[in-house]
Amino acid sequence: MSTFVVVNTFTHSVTYVTDKMLMSLKEIIRCSGLSPEKFVADWKVLQDGISAWLNSRDLEAVHLEVFNPKTDVLIGRWDFDIYFGSSGDGGMWVDTDDIKYHIRKAGQWPSNCDYRVILTTKPGRPNVEGWSTTSFRSTDGFVRQSLGTTIDGNGISTGTAYWRKVT
Repeated sequence: MSTFVVVNTFTHSVTYVTDKMLMSLKEIIRCSGLSPEKFVADWKVLQDGISAWLNSRDLEAVHLEVFNPKTDVLIGRWDFDIYFGSSGDGGMWVDTDDIKYHIRKAGQWPSNCDYRVILTTKPGRPNVEGWSTTSFRSTDGFVRQSLGTTIDGNGISTGTAYWRKVT
């Protein structure tokens, strides 16, 4: 008689990366001078979309777009580009220190700014309740600053970047 144990590490990776992504976004919002109240209220919808599209391998990136609610003009943006496949030693980690360093480097946003989370997905991805199509605000006058990998979930990782105004 043989006994087999199967561990679904990909499912564990999806859960890990989803949780770390949400916590990183909340930290960016909070440390950048904005209220995380709206983000926390939308947590379930965000979690459902990120985890469903990570699981189906349709998620390409997660974006935090910050804008002036009166002019609808972009103030700043953070991007978490998603990479599937082997990403090193099989460990699971998040580099919160690097994220916090770049939050301080990017500076705080005016507290009257609004924000939204946008997910970019592959065409033909399954629908997830609470999500619809949208378009990005213009990044004209901004430059993208890459941090490198900040989340690694044993087969799923993120390349993180933020957008700052050109000076």
